[in-house]
Amino acid sequence: MSVLITLDSLSLTTPDAGKLFSGLTVSIGRERIGLVGRNGSGKSTLLRAINGEVTPASGRMTRHGRCGLLHQSMTVSGRRWADGLGVGEAWDRLQRIERGEPLEDDIETADWLLETRIEAALKAVGLNSSSPDRPLEASSGGQRTRIALAGLLLQQPDVLLLDEPTNNLDQAGRALMLDLVSNWTGGLLIASHDRELLERMDRIVELAPGGCEVFTGGWSAFATERDARRARHAREAERADRDMAQARREAQQRSERKARTDKQGRAARRDGSQSKLILNAMREKAQGTDSRGQAASARQLDEAQTRLDDAKAQLERLTPLHIDLPASGVGAGQRVLGLHRVSVRRGERCILTGVELVIQGAERIRVTGPNGSGKSTLLGVAAGRVEPTMGEIVRAGGVVTLDQHAELLNAELSLVDNIQRQNPHLSENAARAHLARFAFRNRAADKQAGVLSGGERLRAGLAVISAGRDAPKLIILDEPTNHLDLESIEILEAALLGFDGAVLLTSHDEAFCERVGITRQIDIAAYAPQEASEGT
Repeated sequence: MSVLITLDSLSLTTPDAGKLFSGLTVSIGRERIGLVGRNGSGKSTLLRAINGEVTPASGRMTRHGRCGLLHQSMTVSGRRWADGLGVGEAWDRLQRIERGEPLEDDIETADWLLETRIEAALKAVGLNSSSPDRPLEASSGGQRTRIALAGLLLQQPDVLLLDEPTNNLDQAGRALMLDLVSNWTGGLLIASHDRELLERMDRIVELAPGGCEVFTGGWSAFATERDARRARHAREAERADRDMAQARREAQQRSERKARTDKQGRAARRDGSQSKLILNAMREKAQGTDSRGQAASARQLDEAQTRLDDAKAQLERLTPLHIDLPASGVGAGQRVLGLHRVSVRRGERCILTGVELVIQGAERIRVTGPNGSGKSTLLGVAAGRVEPTMGEIVRAGGVVTLDQHAELLNAELSLVDNIQRQNPHLSENAARAHLARFAFRNRAADKQAGVLSGGERLRAGLAVISAGRDAPKLIILDEPTNHLDLESIEILEAALLGFDGAVLLTSHDEAFCERVGITRQIDIAAYAPQEASEGT
């Protein structure tokens, strides 16, 4: 296999010289490699470095082919589809020629097949042919992702660099992306939390400040090895804990022996049964023995403590947090939400019509449909954030919602202030105690919401929505995994699995939906009179 990219002891830092990772060594050929790691571990920065946009802090990097990078987002203001495709200048050249207003070198440099190539590239990513002059601002997030991907296909790079490519894609878009990944014959490096996508990788690279590791196989192989590492470090922590206890017992035993020896010496001096010369010699010998024993005890305790601290640090690094949502108290047949004959209009456009939805007990319901078809509108109606044009809504109380950006958090306020703003009945001590249940302890509770990572925002959002006087009975989630790392997704999955209330969500993450135990699916198309498709 020919090598396209070589990274040798590569280290990357943040713009303010903070460490991201160091010592990454890997060769990339015509294969599929997944990048995983916590939010902020440097995945996006690594892709930009390989693309020549960022200078590594140290190490060497060589490229033997052309790279094309799909960013997580693109600038849209004042730009057209042609600009998003990366062919704005070439398209303008053709338009000038067509108008009979060519510039000096337009004829010689024109790409006469550009229009045909644009049409083919858009078709390859599932977009209907559209004028390259169409404004990007009028396109959905999913359309923009597809446009950027079509632009890469026009470039025909040797190595595709994809940064969270499925974030804004609906199920049809994800299926297209999976096909592209499976059929791509060049090199492919993908930063993703999409486990279905990662399952198709040949290797997975994990980035972490404590060291980078390369694993053979896809997500399942990586997860198996990760779980084995967790179990191994748990055993090491237990062994280190036993060694620490043993070192303490031995130190205690030495201390007790010294105390007995000292007591016997004092008794011998009092009764005069031994000569003073002999007693002094015995005392000097005992002091020397005791000094060596104390040094040995201190050394053993220090070594045992170091091993224990190292083992616990490794275990903490590998083991995700666990958070518990409060018990809802929802009975098996209790109705928590009822929507009857609900319709929603925006101006002259009918978004939803005749919605019938009843949620009882601890149901897990998923709303499906293409981007722009009304899923978020339905969730908004259920949550009380969108007023229906007509219909009846019955809520049992305790309905809370959390979107993918946790927008209920005020970025300029601390977490304590955020939780009190949303739940004014809580005292500061009560707010801090509640935040501690979600792993925001001590000074972490004073962080401004605006500096939180995606996973931290998720935990903070869950803390806020679960802190009401009454525990939530229904949690509504709109694409909750879009901007989370894999560890944060697993934390959310575990929290929802332990929640005894109902869940209503929309998500394109099939693995997530499977793990939270979806019991029923609702196709929004049944209530959307106007066809809304990402490919239109």
